[in-house]
Order: sequence, then C-alpha cells, then structure tokens
Amino acid sequence: MRNTVSLVLGGGRGTRLYPLTQLRSKPAVPVAGKYRLIDIPLSNCINSGLNRIYVLTQFNSVSLHRHIRSTYTFDPFDRGFVEILAAQQTLGSSGWYQGTADAVRQNLRYIQQPDIDYVFILSGDQLYRMDFQDMLRTHRDSRADVTISAVPVAGQDAGGLGIMRLDDSGRVLGFLEKPQTKKDLDLVRTDPAWIDARGIESRGRDCLASMGIYLFNRDALVDVLEKTDYRDFGREIFPVSVRTRHVQVHLFDGYWEDIGTIKSFYQANLDLAAKVAPFELMSADAPLFSRARFLPPSRIDGATVSGSLVADGCIIEEGTVIENSVIGLRCRIGRDVVIRNSIVMGNDYYQAPAEFEHDSSNGWPPLGIGQGTRIEKAIIDKNCRIGRRAQITNSQDIDCSEEVDYGMIRDGIVVVTKNAVLPDGCVI
Repeated sequence: MRNTVSLVLGGGRGTRLYPLTQLRSKPAVPVAGKYRLIDIPLSNCINSGLNRIYVLTQFNSVSLHRHIRSTYTFDPFDRGFVEILAAQQTLGSSGWYQGTADAVRQNLRYIQQPDIDYVFILSGDQLYRMDFQDMLRTHRDSRADVTISAVPVAGQDAGGLGIMRLDDSGRVLGFLEKPQTKKDLDLVRTDPAWIDARGIESRGRDCLASMGIYLFNRDALVDVLEKTDYRDFGREIFPVSVRTRHVQVHLFDGYWEDIGTIKSFYQANLDLAAKVAPFELMSADAPLFSRARFLPPSRIDGATVSGSLVADGCIIEEGTVIENSVIGLRCRIGRDVVIRNSIVMGNDYYQAPAEFEHDSSNGWPPLGIGQGTRIEKAIIDKNCRIGRRAQITNSQDIDCSEEVDYGMIRDGIVVVTKNAVLPDGCVI
C-alpha cells in the first residue's frame, strides 16, 4: 500500500442531484446527518492503509475544499496527505476537465513519481465500506494490468448498470453498458456456481455489475491516457482496456449504493436510519471519519423519536414526533412538530437568541423549524428558516415541479433548498 496512490474523482455538475448541488459539488452533499459523501471514499482509503490521496475537483468546490482542509490532516512522520487537485490552466492544458479520464490525464505528473506502482481510481459519491488491501491482493495475485471491483446483481436489476463477462479465471472478456433485453443479458451472465465457489452466495444473482472502482498498474494507466484522447473511464478507458490488456474482476458482496439522483440519495439516507440498516455506520475496525466540530450533545425534551438518526448539537422540543428520518447538525425544532420519512440537514451555525427578535421584526422566522409544522417525504437542506404551522407534505402527489423560491419537487420528494425561507402557514 505504501507504493499506491488514490485518485478520488470530485464529480461533475451533479445535475441529477440538483438542487442539492446548486451551491456545492456532489461529494460535498451531507449524508447520514453528520458526514459528507466525500468522507466515504476517504475513510475507506485511510482504513485500508492508503494515506496518499488526491481529490480532483472542478464544479462548486469551495465547500468541499473547506471540508477536506479542516478534516484530513496527517501526522508529518507518515508522509500521508489528502491533496486537492482543482482544474487549472497549465502549459499543457487550458481547459476544464472534460471527463473522468481527462481529469486524471491533466494530472499525470502527480502519479509519475518514481515510488508509485499502483493507482486507485475512486468515485466521490458512492456509499460503501471496502478494504482496498483485498483488491490489491487480487490484482497482484492475478498479475493484472487493471482490476475492477464488481458486485453481483440479479438480471432484473442490471438494466441501469455496466455488466461484465468473465472467463473461469475471473478475467474480464467483455463489457455491456445497461443491457435491456434478454438477449443482451444472456451475453454477459455469470454462472452462479462460479460466484459461489469464490465464497460469495449468489442467491440467484447471475450478473456482475461494475462499481466504478478501478486499480491500475501505474505504467498501464499512464500508457492508455497518453496514447488516447478518451475522456471517460467507464465508457471508454475500461472497454478498451478489456480488449488490449489483462483486466481482472474483484468480487465484492457488501452494501454499495451510487448516490446519483435525488431518489437514491433520499432512500439511502432513510435506509441508514432503519433498525437493521443495510450499511452500518458504527464499526470498530473501519470507522467513518469526518470533521471534528466539537458540538454539544443533542437535547431532546419530551419529544418522541423512533427509527431515526439525530446528529450532534440539536434542540428538539416538547410534543415533537420524528419517525424514520435523519436530523442533521444543530437542528432547532420547535414544539408539536411532526417529521416523517424526511431528511433535515441542519445548520452550519447557531443563531444567537438576540437575533430571534430581529428576524421577527423583519417577518423572517428564526433558523430552524417552527412550532406545529408538519414535514413528510421531504429533504430540507441546510440553514432553512421554516415558520410555524407550515405544511411540507406534497399533498397533491406531484412527481416533479419547476424550481421556485423554496426549491422544487423531484421524484415526488419535496426538496427545500439551502438558505430557503418559508413563512408561517406555508403549504407545499
């Protein structure tokens, strides 16, 4: 692992996760109340003994940069770092990153140092826990040029994923993006007995889906990027590598979710709040790291909270009911509020009591959620001011709406944007 570096791709415009990406990049989106998506791949690297990490960023990256700088500082004696590689003009390039592969190509000089043998390419917007030492072991044992991590899926779930075809040794022979027909699926099906023989229960899953996690021999990566102008790893670099190099699969059977849409983000967060969560936040061996904020414990005064996550520094007042929800940092929730099946991201700061009266004189509700408000199937972004007796429930069952002052509705989920102000009695 000492001769290995990790490149974490900081994401593009994140249009499918809009409006949560209106003011931030995808990896900077808060998750599980107190983390950000970028914490997941960085924690996996650190827990795997990988402490030389570059994060490639471009769009809306200020909050992501701030989070990384204030969180990931290593002991100077272990030579570890998490360094940001933002898009920049150089003598060799004057444009923005044109895709995942182009982003790495523009930064090749950072991986061409003499003590680097292997390069991990990771996504900054996936939720999973993996020991990358296992993947490196697979890579070395098979003498591969490229290794890709894959998760078994059932045929009916393969339509939105990239599916691989293997030989008996686990070498990738073919790749099909989003197969839609039975004929297409038959071309890339894997014998379930082959999966079972490798210590993973197939349970009817006969397709192997790419997780978008790659491990390259450094020289192989440099060669393919210098000899082609391909811009994307998944659609171009990986398929051409299958044809020209030894590409090996590494099987993974844990929880893995690509947080690419509002619907997937919403469901993944609520799943984390379940009594038996598919992804366990607590782990003695592989903890999730994030910024140390030094917040006080949350105070819950006569409220009912069930099947939910409540982060640090919250005040939840009497009569409030919270069910199957995620409550983020520094939330201030008034009396008799009902929050069900929702994500409330919290606040970046506390509002001083003296400011409450000032806001009232201007007609603004204070920071937080006012008395008697009802919130169901919604995502409330940070620093929102929601007045008393508001109703955020999408009672008309609208699937998608145009963007308005408060936010918008996507996939039937009300998304209230960062810093939004909703007056007393507002109905959405």
